Amino acid sequence: MPGIIRAQDASAAVQKWAEEFQPTTLSRDEQIKELEWFAKVAEPFRGQTINVVSETITTHEYEAQTLARAFSEITGITLNHDLIQEGDVIEKLQTQMQSDQNIYDAYVNDSDLIGTHFRYQKVVPLSDWMTGEGKKFTLETLDVDDFMGKSFTTGPDGKLYQLPDQQFANLYWFRYDWFTDPKLKEQFQKIYGYELGVPVNWSAYEDIAEFFSEHVKQIDGVQVYGHMDYGKKDPSLGWRFTDAWLSMAGEGDKGIPNGLPVDEWGIRMEGCRPVGSSVSRGGGTNSPAAVYALQKYIDWLKKYAPPQAAGMTFSEAGPVPGQGNIAQQIFWYTAFTADLAKPGLPVVNEDGTPKWRMAPSPHGAYWEEGMKLGYQDAGSWTLMKSTPLERRQAAWLYAQFCVCKAVSLKKTHVGLTPIRDSDIQHESFTKRAPELGGLVEFYRSPARVAWTPTGNNVPDYPKLAQLWWANVAEAVTGEKTAQQAMDNLASQQDRILQRLERAGIGGECAPKLNEEEDPQVWLDREGAPKPKLDNEKPQGATVDYDRLLAAWKENKVMPDDVKG
Repeated sequence: MPGIIRAQDASAAVQKWAEEFQPTTLSRDEQIKELEWFAKVAEPFRGQTINVVSETITTHEYEAQTLARAFSEITGITLNHDLIQEGDVIEKLQTQMQSDQNIYDAYVNDSDLIGTHFRYQKVVPLSDWMTGEGKKFTLETLDVDDFMGKSFTTGPDGKLYQLPDQQFANLYWFRYDWFTDPKLKEQFQKIYGYELGVPVNWSAYEDIAEFFSEHVKQIDGVQVYGHMDYGKKDPSLGWRFTDAWLSMAGEGDKGIPNGLPVDEWGIRMEGCRPVGSSVSRGGGTNSPAAVYALQKYIDWLKKYAPPQAAGMTFSEAGPVPGQGNIAQQIFWYTAFTADLAKPGLPVVNEDGTPKWRMAPSPHGAYWEEGMKLGYQDAGSWTLMKSTPLERRQAAWLYAQFCVCKAVSLKKTHVGLTPIRDSDIQHESFTKRAPELGGLVEFYRSPARVAWTPTGNNVPDYPKLAQLWWANVAEAVTGEKTAQQAMDNLASQQDRILQRLERAGIGGECAPKLNEEEDPQVWLDREGAPKPKLDNEKPQGATVDYDRLLAAWKENKVMPDDVKG
């Protein structure tokens, strides 16, 4: 009888939560069937307690507060979903990798670690798992091909190592109402000789930053700034750079998802082997383009951002544009869309539509057509081999629950971090698009493929990523020049690559460093590392935002006549 009561409880829970998870791309019967599947296959794990962890963003808050409770009521599994800072997630993951002691039963960690995961072989390849020990507990309607970030979580061996749970890009953010103001447009045209609009290149971004900070100065009696960023010595300062800033400047080579043979971290690859970061080894981490990228960041932060920005972290700086005094932000994460679209904010109209828009990021002077243009975060479910099998199987059920079609569209509407193509194409997002400032249009556009995470080329993300913020911070404070900071970073990255080479981490894909040569030898060759340009500030170029949207609808990245 207890089993019958539990089944009845599960059935009631399914009916109850099906109402919560609206809208959905499934029919009512399909949704109920999918939720009932979780209740049925979870029977061996009833009464167990499972622990998972993710970083703290709106999407994961919804999972921890709502999805975990729904899953527990439907399956009888108690689910603890911890929310901690991203750096802490990586630290816990790294500790479990090193100790082989189970800390969490599943992790949502960035696909930036894909190069680490396939080399160290401490995580369960999901391709094998779904046909092996996890087959019985794998949802038939999971539809892996529907995930936009599937390529980000696939290793060079063709295996899927992680399952995308949320996805967001770093884009350009700007005050559409100010940029379309006839008086401001006329003033900008008189000073700079071209139209105020979405900047196509960094030259235009810099002109617009100067325009609002030094010429406009005040709007409606409030001091305004032409730029927003953050600069505190903190791990999040590292993400500010590893998240494709160098590739936006044009530091690397052409190639999607990551530049080949030189990527956005400045690491040169030969096949699947990293062979060096320093220009003297064929890398680009301390190349003229990389130094240009760092120097522009510092100059803009000091000249055009609010004074307090230099002392802020990623999470502290994120909401600032919502306060109403920022004209544009070159490096803005769409994870903040929900926070900046709340009714009552100075940047939201009375009818609920935003006064701002998002658009493709402008590119630097070294950038060439065919290069990556920005970063896309793909926080993804990851199972560790050190997690006991039964706990891993139960955690896998929850991971799938958080991304299944019965749930995913509602979760996407809450957190605005789309993972499924079917969700972003749904009519509910067509209706909601005017409220979201370009998010829907971007994810439906051909432009989205040029925004990609760190790739397979970074062999140990935790060890290498921690080098960036310390070195960048020394340049921000003036302790080091931009060149000195990038020289130090490149040298330190090479030393870690050497240690990984000696340890043979990654087998055939382990690092194997090039011998050092005169840097000029590499700078004289085709591609990255690129020699210093005579002119790092070419003519500014902009595009009208509404024309940009029209181009996307025609399946183009930019209008045909836009150059820059």
